[in-house]
Amino acid sequence: MMNPTMFDPIALDAWYSDENNDSLLQTELEHYLQNYFSCFSQQPQRRLFQTFIQGLLSPLERKSIEPIALHFSGEKYVRPLQQFFTRSPFDEPPLLDTYQELLSRQIGAGCGMLSVDDTSFVKKGKHSAGVKRQYCGCLGKTENCQSGVFLAYAGDKGYGLVDYELYIPKEWFSGDYSKLREECHIPEEKTFATKNQITQLMLNQVIKSGRFQVQWVGCDAAYGNDHGFLDGLELPEGVWYFAATNAKEQVFLEYPQQSFPETKRGRPRKHPVLSNGPTSVRDIAEDPSLPWETVVLAEGAKGPIIAERKFLRCFSCRADGSRNYVKPGDEIWLYLRKYAGDEIKYFVSNAPADLPVGELDRAATLRWPIEQCFEECKSNLGMGDYECRSYQGWNRHMLFVMITHLFATQIREIFKKKQSR
Repeated sequence: MMNPTMFDPIALDAWYSDENNDSLLQTELEHYLQNYFSCFSQQPQRRLFQTFIQGLLSPLERKSIEPIALHFSGEKYVRPLQQFFTRSPFDEPPLLDTYQELLSRQIGAGCGMLSVDDTSFVKKGKHSAGVKRQYCGCLGKTENCQSGVFLAYAGDKGYGLVDYELYIPKEWFSGDYSKLREECHIPEEKTFATKNQITQLMLNQVIKSGRFQVQWVGCDAAYGNDHGFLDGLELPEGVWYFAATNAKEQVFLEYPQQSFPETKRGRPRKHPVLSNGPTSVRDIAEDPSLPWETVVLAEGAKGPIIAERKFLRCFSCRADGSRNYVKPGDEIWLYLRKYAGDEIKYFVSNAPADLPVGELDRAATLRWPIEQCFEECKSNLGMGDYECRSYQGWNRHMLFVMITHLFATQIREIFKKKQSR
C-alpha cells in the first residue's frame, strides 16, 4: 500500500473539482501506477517511483526530489530518490512505450492531431545539461535556460504529451564542453541536432508506430517556416500537416508559366522566367476581394469557438538554389484566422483540394492543447521544479510528469462521468 496522499487542492480545482475524494483518488492512483511496475526490476524502484508521482500530485510548493522525499518518506530517503534519477538501472523506453499505449487508449480518436512545440526552463547555473543563454519562450527574451522539444496529441477525447527530448545546443559538442558533457552524463554517441531535426525524427517515429490515430500534424511558425522540415515529414496517406507560418511567407496564387528566353550574350539562363511572381500571405490577408467570414470553428467546453477566417487554394513557394530565385511547389491550402485585437495567424496545409473546409476549421482548434499541456504540467505538476543537472535526470523528470498528467486526465473523465449521472 502507498502512503496516504495529500492531493493538491489547486490541481483538484483545475482538473477534477470535487470534495472529499481523497480515498477514491488514492485507490485510482495505486491501480494506475501498477501499469508501470513491470518496467522496474526491483521493488525499491517501484516504491521510489510511487513516492515521486505522489509528490507531483501533492500541494508541495516545490515538487523536486528533496522536498518530495522529506514530505513522504523522511530524510533517509533523499539520497535514494536522488540516485533513482541519476543511477538507478531502468530504461526509459519501455516506460515511455507503456505510457504511450495508455495515453492512446485514453484519448486516441480518429482525426487527431500530433503537435510539436518547445518550452523553456529558466536556470541560474551553467552546469545543467544543455543550459545556455538562449531564447526563452515563457519570458519572451533571451535568458539562461534549458529548452525541451515536445510532441503532443489532441483529439475529440482529450489531449496529452506524447514524447520529449532535451535540446543540446551546438557549442555543447565542442571540446570546451567535454568535461560538462561527462558530468551531465550526456551519451557519447549523441550528436548535435537542431530542434527542427529532433522534432521531425520524433514525429516520423510516432506516426510510423501507428500507436495514435492521426489525421493532422500541427506546428508553430518556428517549424512551419522551415520548408525542409515540412518536406521531410514522412506522412502516410490521409495524414497532412497544418502548419503556422509568418506574414512574410510567399505563395503563388496561380501556377506560373516557365520559359527560357534566348539571351544574346553571356551564359545561358540557369533558371526559367516565371509568368507571375509570388505574393506574401500578409497581402492576401489585406486583400478586400477575399473577405473574412465569421464561422463557428468547433464547440468548445465553454461554448462555440467563433472566429473570422479566410482560405484559398494556392501553390507553395520554394527556394531553388539561388538566394533570390524561387519556384512553385505543390498545391496547398492557405488558411488565415483573425484573433482578438485583429491579430492574424497564417497556416499552410498540404491537405487535398476536395477536403471540406470544415476539416480545416477543426484543425485550427487542435493546435492549442499542447500549450494547455505545458500550462497544466508547469502550474500543477512541477514540470519546471526539477533540480537534477544530468541529461538522464531531466528525461526521467519529464516522463514522470507526463505519466502524472495522464493520471489527472483519467481522473477528470471519471469525475465527469460521475457528475453526469
